[in-house]
Amino acid sequence: MREDSLLNPTIETEEDITLRPKRLDEFIGQDRVRERLEISLDAARKEKRPLDHVLFSGPPGLGKTTLAGVIANELDVKMRVTSGPALDRPGDLAAILSNLDTGDVFFIDEIHRLPRAVEEVLYPAMEDFQLDIVLGKGPTAQSIRLDLPQFTLVGATTRKGTVTAPLRDRFGIEEKLDYYSPDELAVIIRRSAGIIGVEISEDAAGIISHRSRSTPRIANRLLARVRDYAVSRASGVIDPEVANEALRVFEVDDLGLDKVDRAILESIIDKFGGGPVGLSTLAIAVGEEPETVEDAYEPFLLQSGLIKRTPRGRMATARAYTHLGQEPPADPQGTLL
Repeated sequence: MREDSLLNPTIETEEDITLRPKRLDEFIGQDRVRERLEISLDAARKEKRPLDHVLFSGPPGLGKTTLAGVIANELDVKMRVTSGPALDRPGDLAAILSNLDTGDVFFIDEIHRLPRAVEEVLYPAMEDFQLDIVLGKGPTAQSIRLDLPQFTLVGATTRKGTVTAPLRDRFGIEEKLDYYSPDELAVIIRRSAGIIGVEISEDAAGIISHRSRSTPRIANRLLARVRDYAVSRASGVIDPEVANEALRVFEVDDLGLDKVDRAILESIIDKFGGGPVGLSTLAIAVGEEPETVEDAYEPFLLQSGLIKRTPRGRMATARAYTHLGQEPPADPQGTLL
């Protein structure tokens, strides 16, 4: 996977972590999710018990990891972080679970990618706070059950549909995070600007927010690059002129597309006649992994009405042709695609 794209929300940087809200009242957007979490957290604190297990779903960069950290901070407990692909064997999971303290938050990113054998060990840990360990092999193998401290598992997934039903059913709280509005992103940008110590006008924040693909992680990343431009090529203050020029230099256009997005659209239109083209073929054409195209770029292109999925593959829409300065072709009925 290439990691040189400014707008790839699946990649997290140290700067993203620095700007992350620590408390629920600092978290901007996702109002209904925040309200429900506030109720559940308040009840858990008053009853002096761990929060029910939580499953967050939604596209990358919307705040799933941030909310896991917020939960730990609100409950004043530690958070242990891992990811589905990192837990290769049941022993890896057992080592983490056996070292948790009562009430701790155990966060698993990409939980849909847990190996089956690891997932099966997780079931009794979530349900009964017990861990089954097999000692030995073959006919002499013995299974023993260890008690675990009560903990809160927070899982995050970009593909809720691939989380198995037995695992999903063990979560007491399920929340889907939605894309952000430009106004919400502008508030986030102004908050982040205050943290990193850069002056930004309201109009400039609006310009950046409209090109942030409805995603806070991308908004913060664009702010950081515009800040760099303002310090290097201007007075250090981000006004609309500085914001527009910086985004031009970093090749982020008016719709929030970068060079990879445009390469995807150009490949579909110029190399494959507008489509349909399969995901694997398209990924090879633009030099990305299929998972990166599907998770990082395709959701926004679909949301923006620039491509569409068909049973035979991806196709460019009339809006994609127009955005690239090309004339949309007509379909057999004589209407524009």
